[in-house]
Amino acid sequence: MDREPLHRRIAGDIERRIATAEWRPGFRIPTEAELTAEYGCARMTVSRALSDLATRGLVVRRRRAGTVVAHPPVHSSALVAIPDIQAEIEGRGSAYSHRLLARVIRSARDGESPLGGRVIELETLHLADGLPFALERRLISLAAAPEAETADFEAQAPGGWLLAHTPWTEAEHRISAVAADRETAAGLGLQIGGACLRLERRTWRDGQGVTWASQTFPGAAYDLVARFSPTKG
Repeated sequence: MDREPLHRRIAGDIERRIATAEWRPGFRIPTEAELTAEYGCARMTVSRALSDLATRGLVVRRRRAGTVVAHPPVHSSALVAIPDIQAEIEGRGSAYSHRLLARVIRSARDGESPLGGRVIELETLHLADGLPFALERRLISLAAAPEAETADFEAQAPGGWLLAHTPWTEAEHRISAVAADRETAAGLGLQIGGACLRLERRTWRDGQGVTWASQTFPGAAYDLVARFSPTKG
């Protein structure tokens, strides 16, 4: 099996650090020379990875100032509601189902510390009328939601279970356009490099991290619509 190109792996590593808030907006990431030494590769490979991330709006590259994590350009309260994928699919008139692809209980890694201690890591494929609708990777803090350790996520998808069992008081969304990597393309039935929409979400309850989730949708199959009124001065 062909290995993932190194520039994509580098970009993926950086993206995960941004998504888990290990590297927050404004953080200056290591220089090209430092990343070249870390990965043992050509500088051109690192430059290509950073260019891909810059194109997707995740980092900003400034001559002489280096590369920093980008600030989200827009925050909209219209998108703060936590959607239930099952309800969305059924609301479109389609039959919902899901497959639990992976379930692991482990200690939180560096960059996942806001979730604290032990986490349960889940990978789920959501389907509409039997066809792939979204590929989800989720971490749940077992300190915040201890019942998740024995929950049957084959019977109920993790997102729906959390909405029913674990209240939240604060949420953060990150929405981006991404190209399907090998794993995502296989899960969603796309060509490698196919257009996707990714929704990344973190929730807290009274300052305690509850969950981090990354949901990737085929670009042609999903959109985000918000209705709102003008703000009164």
